[in-house]
Amino acid sequence: MVGQAILRLAKTFAPQWTIKAPTRKELDLTNQEAVKTFFDKNTFDLVIHTAAKVGGIKANSENQATFLSENILINTHVIHESLTSGIKNLIYFGSSCMYPRDYKPLLQEQDILAAPLEPSNEGYALAKISGQRLCSYISDQYNVAYKTIIPCNLYGPADNYHPEHSHLMAAIILKIHNALEKQQDMIEIWGAGEVRREFIYVDDLVKFIFSIAGNMSTLPSCLNIGMGQDFTVNQYYEFAAQALGYSGHFVHNLSAPSGMTHKLMDCTRAQQLGWEPTTHIEDGIKQAYADFLFNITNDS
Repeated sequence: MVGQAILRLAKTFAPQWTIKAPTRKELDLTNQEAVKTFFDKNTFDLVIHTAAKVGGIKANSENQATFLSENILINTHVIHESLTSGIKNLIYFGSSCMYPRDYKPLLQEQDILAAPLEPSNEGYALAKISGQRLCSYISDQYNVAYKTIIPCNLYGPADNYHPEHSHLMAAIILKIHNALEKQQDMIEIWGAGEVRREFIYVDDLVKFIFSIAGNMSTLPSCLNIGMGQDFTVNQYYEFAAQALGYSGHFVHNLSAPSGMTHKLMDCTRAQQLGWEPTTHIEDGIKQAYADFLFNITNDS
């Protein structure tokens, strides 16, 4: 989703950039030789590493070994070959799941590894943490600017709406869309819906990336990017219902997993660099849903 947003918005916000963005089919990042060959054939001023094997709470909890091993391979190959190729600037995307489970009301960058992780996505979190640490160590050892951006949950165009692998906002949009299509007056919410999450619209994040990419050396090693406010899962269902025009009701599956109770991030460092999200949640949901409808119409 972030990679697609970079390509979509670059024409407007970074017209001077020439971007090379191989697809998953064109370049297998788990294959070290393939990654080495790619970097040997190309010259870059900046690498923006948005690639990862990702999924929602169900996919993460059921595939811990796969999420850990594949993401460690991807991160190691991309970051190592960037260094070997002499690239001085790299942006690596972390995840809010890198933070300890239910640790503090407001999570700061220095809190990584301060306490145990959320068990349901520990494999993915450990892979993300190892990538962040590798970037930090390389920056210190080789005097380069390999920096980590830690966004809160994202939503928007090009989100993953697979019923087994989508994240919360995409799952909500998909559920409400299906309920509207089938004229269902009831939607299931996993857990009690009281856990809190923070979401930003992906375009807001990418516009900020364009603004800081020319000043990599001035960035801190880690940088939280968030909305500055979180809501309960129940509230996100209500926001989406309002945005999509759904008037049914919700029931809770209390036997289903719900994850960390909260993970609101402190974005003070980013705000000092000019970060300010501008997309209201319901506006963002409407735009995400419009993209969803466009894609399913064209796919069919």
